[in-house]
Amino acid sequence: MTVDLELPGPPAATRVVVAMSGGVDSSVVAGLLARGGYDVVGVTLQLYDHGAATARKGACCAGQDIHDARRVAETLGIPHYVLDYESRFREAVIDPFAQSYLDGETPIPCVACNQTVKFVDLLDTAKQLGAAALATGHYIESRALPGGGRGLFRPADADRDQSYFLYGTTPEQLALLRFPLGRLPKAEVREIARELGLIVADKPDSQDICFVPNGRYADVIEKLKPGASEPGPIVHLDGRVLGSHEGVLRYTVGQRRGLALSVGEPLYVVRIDAAAKTLVVGPREALETRVVRVRDVNWLGDGAFGDLPAEGLAARARVRSTRPAAPARIRALGPREAEVELLAGESGVAPGQACVFYDDATGDRVLGGGIIRAPERVHAPALSASEAAR
Repeated sequence: MTVDLELPGPPAATRVVVAMSGGVDSSVVAGLLARGGYDVVGVTLQLYDHGAATARKGACCAGQDIHDARRVAETLGIPHYVLDYESRFREAVIDPFAQSYLDGETPIPCVACNQTVKFVDLLDTAKQLGAAALATGHYIESRALPGGGRGLFRPADADRDQSYFLYGTTPEQLALLRFPLGRLPKAEVREIARELGLIVADKPDSQDICFVPNGRYADVIEKLKPGASEPGPIVHLDGRVLGSHEGVLRYTVGQRRGLALSVGEPLYVVRIDAAAKTLVVGPREALETRVVRVRDVNWLGDGAFGDLPAEGLAARARVRSTRPAAPARIRALGPREAEVELLAGESGVAPGQACVFYDDATGDRVLGGGIIRAPERVHAPALSASEAAR
């Protein structure tokens, strides 16, 4: 297989920096580009203290993974550098992640990492190294648009689609980013790794939250924010106090398990009042959402975001990484604020998650997205005293 990065000039005269995490995907990207004759430079970021993750399967950007990336680079005969971004990663990703949970949100650190460390800081490093492009192992596709510029599209392998986590990529970044795996299925990527003789061919995929050992994110937050796991009441929508919880950071909207309530009916978290340290619970129908407000919008569609029609733009929207994009209508409320009408409704929409927009025609092109601010539910619970005062 050959890779065309759609860059001017011959491959031998074109330097490309590859973000190498130590996994099979980014290693194959480096291998394909090296085999295609490009001047490839591998860069691995050390993002966090890897003491707890050195031998943990599914980690990335630390410990064994850095070692694996170095060995892959040696096999391919390309230069490889490890950059210490620990302080930057903590400032831009880990600290906001912890604070978001304390604010009653359910954050997505991978989005923050892509928007800051990877596609800002690392992209700047690539430019300093004289690279014409930064290539990554993400499963997404970048294509030239008829009117100029590049667009972001869902990959061929729908099971590996990472568009939900990459909606924040800006048009300026897309001009320099390349995603060579966009048209490949995962099985073929592993086969290419074997053909290239890479030690990571059968390495397990990394987990989403790379800096959380054993998946216990609450332990990480407690370490960063002592006292974060303060208990509080669990209150029914009708005002009844049903019990107590172990800290709002341990819960998300739509959650049922872990409430430890015996009230004769299934109850779900419908709202988190972080200021009052209160979980508000109710029946499943109380989770239904028709309209969400979205902040920090990144727009990748045609024209300016502020020029969307007053009646809204027909599109598809995705409110969780595990859910399909569904019919929606997007209305611009400001330069980076949107109101998204979910035409079929959604259940358990959580503040802090992303709402990602796709085109209405095929659902393949990513039009952008933002962070869910305040969902309006069909059965909206009454505001608490602390919320009413805001």
